[in-house]
Amino acid sequence: MKKVFTWIKPTADQIHIWNYFGAVKPLVDFQYEEWYQITAFVADMHALTAFHDAANLPRNIFNVLRAYIACWLDPDKVLIFKHSDVPAHAQLNWVLSCITHLGFMKRMHAYKDAINKWTSDEISMWTFNYPILMAADILLYDVNLVPVGKDQKQHVEFARDIAQKFNNLFGETFLLPEPYIRAEVATVPGMDGRKMSKSYNNFIGIFEDEKTILKKVKTITTDALPVEASKDPDKCNIYNIMKLFLTEDEDKTVRGRYLAGWFSYKEAKDLLYQKIIDFVKPIQAKKDECTDEYIANILKTWAEKANQIASQKIVEIYKKVGFTI
Repeated sequence: MKKVFTWIKPTADQIHIWNYFGAVKPLVDFQYEEWYQITAFVADMHALTAFHDAANLPRNIFNVLRAYIACWLDPDKVLIFKHSDVPAHAQLNWVLSCITHLGFMKRMHAYKDAINKWTSDEISMWTFNYPILMAADILLYDVNLVPVGKDQKQHVEFARDIAQKFNNLFGETFLLPEPYIRAEVATVPGMDGRKMSKSYNNFIGIFEDEKTILKKVKTITTDALPVEASKDPDKCNIYNIMKLFLTEDEDKTVRGRYLAGWFSYKEAKDLLYQKIIDFVKPIQAKKDECTDEYIANILKTWAEKANQIASQKIVEIYKKVGFTI
């Protein structure tokens, strides 16, 4: 049985289209396959790096988990827990930090992004510790696959590197995980053509109302080709979002219309809007059915199971490094 591992960062309760197809849908697909075991945690410890609102963090945790369940993640098939409920993550983070060089961490995206935003005196220690904690999260559960976007692949690569270093120092302990990237959703464009991201405010949210979705679809950037011209669908931001919602036959038809000409960008946007609305309506309805009591019970039940698994691994790790007397 292959183990699949991922995380859900509770910095907001909105899931956009790329979040769904890049992170949620792979889990939903995996959960119906008998040879996969799925673990997913709500990453409140990671959220603390940028979200310092103690009053609203618990609400975000509930809302983001409610959103994933609404997107058809089945808590009876997936081990879902809250990061801070399992102390072994922080314990392994310290062990891995002790064998990680600063120079290595300076090559990570987290550090490079930070130095573009702040001076060295303003950079917090999470800049260096974030990838190490992420590696600890992954390695604790002896996972095989980690579904990630292309921009997160480095986290899995570092987890492999530090696992190999630990194994060389202390003996075989960790499996080497593999990133799982769906090529068709490695990057999904936002309305402005850049990758869809909350940071760029160019996303279309799964839980937004119809009026907001329509307004956003209308703002998707296009080229200046006239309506009668043949158009390359692969270079069109509208199509590169729309294809995620199309069946194989629908995709052939839409591509044919682009190439044949006389297919306006307005028609393409109207079709995309309808596809999005048809997709999000049942998800939005399901979200409204998930009560706080239901979410709290899931977190409590699975935290006990996650602690059992992680604690056993920490016992093994502590013995290897010499903490156990």
